[in-house]
Parts: sequence; structure tokens; C-alpha cells
Amino acid sequence: MTLNPLSPLLYEPLVRMALLEDLGRAGDITTDAIVPAEQRASLKLRARQRGVIAGLEVARCAFRTVSPEVRMEIIRGDGSVVAPGDVIATLSGPARALLTGERVALNFLCHLSGVASATASLVAAVKGTRAQIVCTRKTTPGLRALEKYAVRAGGGGNHRFGLDDAVLIKDNHIAIAGGIEAAITRAKAHAGHLVKIEVEVDNLAQLEEALALGVDAVLLDNMIPAELERAVGMARGKAITEASGRITVDTAPAIAAAGVDLISVGWITHSSAALDIGLDDA
Repeated sequence: MTLNPLSPLLYEPLVRMALLEDLGRAGDITTDAIVPAEQRASLKLRARQRGVIAGLEVARCAFRTVSPEVRMEIIRGDGSVVAPGDVIATLSGPARALLTGERVALNFLCHLSGVASATASLVAAVKGTRAQIVCTRKTTPGLRALEKYAVRAGGGGNHRFGLDDAVLIKDNHIAIAGGIEAAITRAKAHAGHLVKIEVEVDNLAQLEEALALGVDAVLLDNMIPAELERAVGMARGKAITEASGRITVDTAPAIAAAGVDLISVGWITHSSAALDIGLDDA
């Protein structure tokens, strides 16, 4: 898989906002008091636990926003699997800039690497099946583009990026519209010819109705593997199948074995533990 780089337009404003939050009105008073302005240093970004890296360019941006003199050499790029002790990148430049930018850089890097690592664990769990792990809109406000990039770095794929790039008819839409038929009919009348329509179904009767009305994809919510297998058979050649609902590393293999095309998981973006990465002087 080729991992296309993030555009700086997506993360530079976030990095600047984070630095402004950290530096406040007086700057890094600890570093400025202790470290001479002319002092230079060389440090290493080092993994402290096994995982997958994501967000190195965001980290680079944090250091270089503090000082353009900082140089960062990437050794293990985004998407790389690292073990404890592995050097991910080396940094050199003004010591003050390295220390001042450290926390913001690591906040982004550790969080995004955690997302990538969680994704990779699920990708490994369904290896050998047709299922692809995808993320959802359950992302940290303001960080969606970065977290979805991290999912790709971990070997997963992206669901829709927002409310504006695909139609996803969920249970509340169906309830308010008065039924699946009414919801799909209205969506088809409103959506442009390039917009795909997916509908969430809770049982096989709803699935049958949705397929008869012609949709591009079906979201099979909280179905057990046996029910998923029947749903896949019903939808074959008619719609893309996506399973969702409390997916874990332990439950994912059986869900994937049912033959679904996609498995969507919210926790990989909203609840992944940060990957432990440190900035060391040796």
C-alpha cells in the first residue's frame, strides 16, 4: 500500500494552535531560563513500545515552527512497524527549539501512532479474509483528517470524511422519515449522480427491503456472524456489505469470515491508546 503524504494545509494550523496554547503569553520560561540561546543539541525520537508510526511530518512541523533551523532526519517513516528502542528520527538544531517543541510534537506523533497501531492490530486479525478495516466519523474534533491518515498508515481504509461526501441513512433517519422506503426515495431524489447511498439495517427483513430499492452499500449493524453470512449472500452482486457494532480484535476474525467487504470501527480513532515515543539525548 502506498501511503500518500498529508498536505501541510491540513496540519500546519493545528500545530500553530497547539503551540500557541502551550507557549501562552510568555513562552517557554523554563527552557529560556536554563538553556543558553546559542546552545545546540542533537536528540533522537525513539520508540518505547511496539507499534506503527504515523504523524512524523506533523511532528517535524511543530519543531520547525518553533525554529526553522531544526533539522529532522526520518529513519523509520510513517507506516513502519517499530519495536522498543528503535530510533524513529534524529533531530538537531537550537536546543531551546527542540525542548520547546517537544511536547506538542510528541502529542501529535504519539496519538496518531496509537491510531495507526490500533488499526494494524485489527488488520492483522482479519488477514486472509476479504474484509477491510475502515474508520468512522467518531474522531477527535479538529483532528479528523490526521486520524484518518493514521488509519491508512496502519493498513486500514477510510469511510466517509464528513456528512457532505456520501449519504448514510441511519436508524434515526429511517424512524423520522417513516420507513426505509421513504428515506431511500428521498435520498435518491436529493443526491447528485456521483454520490453513493448506504443504508443501515438491523435485521434481514430491513436488508431485503433496502436491496429491493437499490442502494450502493448496506451497513449491517450489530449482527452475529451467522446472520452476517446470510446477509452477505443476500447482498452479493447488489451492494457492498459493511459490518459494524462493538468490533474488537477478538471478534473481528469471525465477522470477517462471514464474508463482509468492510468492517467499520469507531474506537480506533476515538479511544486508541497513545504509542509511547520519547525524545532522548542518546
